[in-house]
Amino acid sequence: MNDSSCIFEIIYNTMQQSHNTMSVKTLCEMAGVSRSGYYAWLKAAPSRERREQQDRDDFELILAAYKMHGYSKGAKGIYMALLHMEPPVVMNLKKIRRLMDKFNLSCPYRGPNPYRRMAKALKTSNVADNLLQREFEAYGPRIVLLTDITYLPYNGTFAYLSTVLDAFTKQILSYVLSPSLEVDFVLETINKLVEDHGVSLQAETIIHSDQGCHYTSHKFINILYDKKLRQSMSRRGNCWDNAPQESFFGHMKDHIKPKLAECTAFADVQVIIDDYIDYYNNRRYQWHLAKLSPNEFYKFVTTGEYPLDIPNAPAPPTIRKDPKELGKVAVDIDSKK
Repeated sequence: MNDSSCIFEIIYNTMQQSHNTMSVKTLCEMAGVSRSGYYAWLKAAPSRERREQQDRDDFELILAAYKMHGYSKGAKGIYMALLHMEPPVVMNLKKIRRLMDKFNLSCPYRGPNPYRRMAKALKTSNVADNLLQREFEAYGPRIVLLTDITYLPYNGTFAYLSTVLDAFTKQILSYVLSPSLEVDFVLETINKLVEDHGVSLQAETIIHSDQGCHYTSHKFINILYDKKLRQSMSRRGNCWDNAPQESFFGHMKDHIKPKLAECTAFADVQVIIDDYIDYYNNRRYQWHLAKLSPNEFYKFVTTGEYPLDIPNAPAPPTIRKDPKELGKVAVDIDSKK
């Protein structure tokens, strides 16, 4: 509501009071507005009421999208959730942001992660080349797989989550939650990956990680060799070389932090992680995945069929590079500086 509208509303409310003795002319002169403007504002009341009702109706849809699947969302997340309603609702981002501001709806801000890199202090000399060079999305699905570990604080202690993320589709292909940092839970993550997705893995597939002690261990190197998976590593201390995986952990912690605060046992954390990763893979829509969830996007890539019945559906994404090119020139970016 602009300043003039506020003034006109005050004048209108004043005129409705039984003890008021001032005329519209006097009130307008005192407020520094014109009588014609006031009467035009009065005449437009029905259209304002219709717009206000439309805003309320649209905000109800926005609120339903915001609460969809039990996790809060920002404007882009709401936009994509609306598209996944039945029938799909198309509402532009500018309107969503305006109504969120009007009705004081906001999403949590993702601050810095105080636990990031805690597991990376121990290093060994078994460091693999950086085959990836941050080309996360150049080679298509099931070629570049990112892995990492994160800490989940609860009840005065920690649980530890190991994941494998497809850099092209952003799917979590494998994950294991552990009450300790023993290397075995990282090995189990790879075993589950091969068990669940081995048929879709290729000779060019790489497992890319940082230089943490789990990934430079002989056990981890040997399991990749046994599973015929190539190994790639980020430069030391450079989280940008594994950015999609770091981003996943950051957003996940934003969503589950209130729930972790209520956990009293490891089993409680496991339930939360299982629920979140199911939500993430199937119902967390992402702007750069053609506004689909990771699993929807993978199906779109492999079938070419867009799952939503909306105008101007996007074309299937293109794969820019042949997977056989991956790692042919493993040049350390730092050497160019």
